[in-house]
Amino acid sequence: MISPPARPPAAPVPPPPGRASQVRQKYLTAALLVLPFVALYLLFLIYPTLRVLQLSFTNADLSGNGAYVGVQNYTRLFGEPTFWTALLNTLLFILLTAVPNTLIGLGLALLILRLNRLKNLVLAAFFLPYVLPVSVVTNVWNWVLDSNFGLFNFLTGSTVTWFQDPVWALPSVAFVTIWWTVGFNILLFIAGLRNISPEIYEAAALDGAAGWRLFWSITWPNLWPVTSLILLLQLIAQFKIFDQIYLLTQGGPFDKTLVLLLYAYREGFQQQHGGYSSTIGVVLMAVILLVSAIQFRLLNRGERS
Repeated sequence: MISPPARPPAAPVPPPPGRASQVRQKYLTAALLVLPFVALYLLFLIYPTLRVLQLSFTNADLSGNGAYVGVQNYTRLFGEPTFWTALLNTLLFILLTAVPNTLIGLGLALLILRLNRLKNLVLAAFFLPYVLPVSVVTNVWNWVLDSNFGLFNFLTGSTVTWFQDPVWALPSVAFVTIWWTVGFNILLFIAGLRNISPEIYEAAALDGAAGWRLFWSITWPNLWPVTSLILLLQLIAQFKIFDQIYLLTQGGPFDKTLVLLLYAYREGFQQQHGGYSSTIGVVLMAVILLVSAIQFRLLNRGERS
């Protein structure tokens, strides 16, 4: 029996006409949509960062003109007692604000959710300071804590000069900062609390759990991602503290409230040391990245455990 001849392999089916041009059109459209953001990102973030890094190796003035001096600025910075004072004050300010601000926000969020009436009004009252500009906030508290005719000293009979006292100046600025920003943390915590399913609490209540047992076994573990986010945001924000310090104390008294950004401002805009000021900025950026990475690892480890 004679077998039929073998059929030749089928030729590949050509793509539909215009398919390649449609794909190119989609990529071109996507590139055009992303291009404005990329251009602004490179112009206003990447270029200034590289420029500051380059200036930190020069003796440039405020205009940016200067000669290359190698690591001389870094050697001078790490041997300068004022730098270490500013760094320690910045770290102390973080301790006075980051964790207390987070805990106060959590406590107030739990209390607000328990309100049956006026819940939105109370929430708005706590969030209102957050939308105020820093100049308004500092003017309010300059009046409230004024040593001569301030409302607080009048009601309590105190004679403390809150923003001029070497002991109380930094804690006073930290208090003002917490009052100003805690409303944002309350909103984040309320969103996280509302995201916890009520069925989990009902099942735990059937097993006899109540009170603090519910909080530590259900609320806190489910709220940990929001808590870690708030702590990270607080850490970065307080490392960059400048406005409140400048408007309330200007780094005094006796550099007790001098922080890194204010130190960089003094060197750059008052002493005209642009290269040295850039060095402070580079070191501050490195410290923020290092501490943020350490905190991120610790918080992730706590979330896994």
